[in-house]
Amino acid sequence: MLHLPEALMIDPQKLSDPVTELEQLLRDRLGTRGRSLGVKLRRAGRRLPRYARNAGRRITSAQTKLAHPKLARLVDQAALDRDMTVLRDTLKDIDPKERRKDAVLSVLGSVVLNLILLGAVILAFLWWRGAI
Repeated sequence: MLHLPEALMIDPQKLSDPVTELEQLLRDRLGTRGRSLGVKLRRAGRRLPRYARNAGRRITSAQTKLAHPKLARLVDQAALDRDMTVLRDTLKDIDPKERRKDAVLSVLGSVVLNLILLGAVILAFLWWRGAI
């Protein structure tokens, strides 16, 4: 049986501070709510790039493994740190004000397009009926 020295074991308490920071960033930048990091990541969905979603999945998997003493030995600290850095950097690059502005412009753009199409249909109908 492989026995790792205690120095190589990851302390679950040491993981809780960075996870709390990631949860706070998810709430501040994307407005996601939930009880845990996994729930918040699932609710963020496609608002995060695929590589960030995958990093989040690996972090939540590591959290689950760290809750069990024998499975905790399977968690790679370097990979976990890398995933946390990727997710943190991705979340810090998101600007909530820019997201809101883009959403409003998208809605306005679709409304204007629909109004233009409606006007074209009305003009075509009037022309067909001989009113124009």
